[in-house]
Amino acid sequence: QAQLVESGGGLVQAGGSLRLSCSASGRIFSASTMGWYRPAPGKQRELVASIGRGGTTNYADSVKGRFAISRDNAKNTMYLQMNNLRPEDTGVYYCRAEGAFGLYDYWGQGTQVTVSS
Repeated sequence: QAQLVESGGGLVQAGGSLRLSCSASGRIFSASTMGWYRPAPGKQRELVASIGRGGTTNYADSVKGRFAISRDNAKNTMYLQMNNLRPEDTGVYYCRAEGAFGLYDYWGQGTQVTVSS
């Protein structure tokens, strides 16, 4: 078992920045593909950004050039730097840890991000 704990959410004006963190307990972090997700219309959650075990990153088109995902395996922590935030970025941001071949799939409880116009 592993636990994921998100932090760093809050209220910010449009154009502002926030940095989210996801800390993982257990021993799965370095072996996991890590990702950030948020709710989306018509979907339960949509991928915002992901980072593989080797550091390969993937971003939703809506956040490319504004958000940056990173990971620190020594600290068992993943980050999401969010710049130039927009009101449509508002939502609960969830951290996810996926094992290879579906071995495991863990989610955090989420952190609220609110962007005011």
